[in-house]
Amino acid sequence: MAVPLPRPHPDDVRIAVAGLLGGLLIWGVGLGTRTADDPIVLWEGRWPVLVPLAVMAACELLRRTRPRTGVIVGTAALTADVITQGNLVTVVMFTDLIYAAVLYGPPGTARRVPWITGLLTVAGTVVPLAVWQEPEALLIGVVIGLVAFTPAATGWIVRNHRDAAEAARLHAEQTALLAEMDRAQAVTAERARMARELHDMVANHLSAIAIHSTAALSLDDPKTSQDALAVIRENSVEGLAEMRRLIGILRDSSGDLEPAAAPTLDGLTALVEGARTNGLDVTLGTAHGRLPAPVELAAYRIVQESLTNALKHASPGRVTVALAQRDDVLDIRVTSPHGDRDGPRAPGSGAGLVGMRERAALLGGSFEAAPEDSPDGRIWAVHAMLPVTDHPQGDPE
Repeated sequence: MAVPLPRPHPDDVRIAVAGLLGGLLIWGVGLGTRTADDPIVLWEGRWPVLVPLAVMAACELLRRTRPRTGVIVGTAALTADVITQGNLVTVVMFTDLIYAAVLYGPPGTARRVPWITGLLTVAGTVVPLAVWQEPEALLIGVVIGLVAFTPAATGWIVRNHRDAAEAARLHAEQTALLAEMDRAQAVTAERARMARELHDMVANHLSAIAIHSTAALSLDDPKTSQDALAVIRENSVEGLAEMRRLIGILRDSSGDLEPAAAPTLDGLTALVEGARTNGLDVTLGTAHGRLPAPVELAAYRIVQESLTNALKHASPGRVTVALAQRDDVLDIRVTSPHGDRDGPRAPGSGAGLVGMRERAALLGGSFEAAPEDSPDGRIWAVHAMLPVTDHPQGDPE
């Protein structure tokens, strides 16, 4: 089954028609590249000139779709034109076929045509000069160079520039895609950081409010209700202040808000005192030196979330917080009684454990939270180990 030829490009049709009409115009006025008495003219008369002209114009239709075929047939047509009185337009269209073969042809053709035409130019210069030993023989090589090698070299230069432009376009698209991926990852990481900060800053206060308000509603004791309302008010004010500081960080036009320093381990005493006010029996033990700011922030948040979970879920008993620096690792351990809690409870979503695990992972540390057996009974233990190395200042993102 024959494969149909692809439709020629509209520009190629225009070039073919223009070449044919231009050649007919030159033929009509009687202009040729050789006279009838030239020894090289073997096909005498004016009408034979039209045959190579028509074939060359037809080859122009193949300059993009079948460039190699166009060059081969065009070479035969140019040879036929040489033995006639000749037409300048036929030669010009042949140079365009050579140019198109290098520009639009396969990579192998684009590489071979300049070499072949270059060798023909050298041979057309050296051989006639050696045979005739006349300076005029050099003109043969010059003509071959102008007709064959020059358009081939021009096509090679244009093709290289075109390929370089295409590579630059693809590189720009890839760069834009990578930038969009980086932006999406940055947005996701920032959303996760904001979620952790919001949870750690507010969950403790809201949990205390939920527990004490439930206790106030369930106990008909004015003194207990008054104490519960005092705790509720204190946690509400602190939670509101934390929320306002977080909103101030997120807003661009927050010049009216004072910047808040990131929490450090120096604030653990105040954190433990707040937990005791909320009803927890907490003991604190620390033994560490100077730590990088990201490590201190992560350790503070882990202790804060552990106390929040103890407030929400732990049964009555002592909660212990211990921080110790061993070699290049900060060991954090928070334990609380494990079991069914008596009295009001606050709902939990598990986001706190996820946040603590993420904070430890971002610093290259480890995190575990699971029930354990101890001499005092069943306990819930939170254990994190954070490498004490130089980290960028700020959040451990």
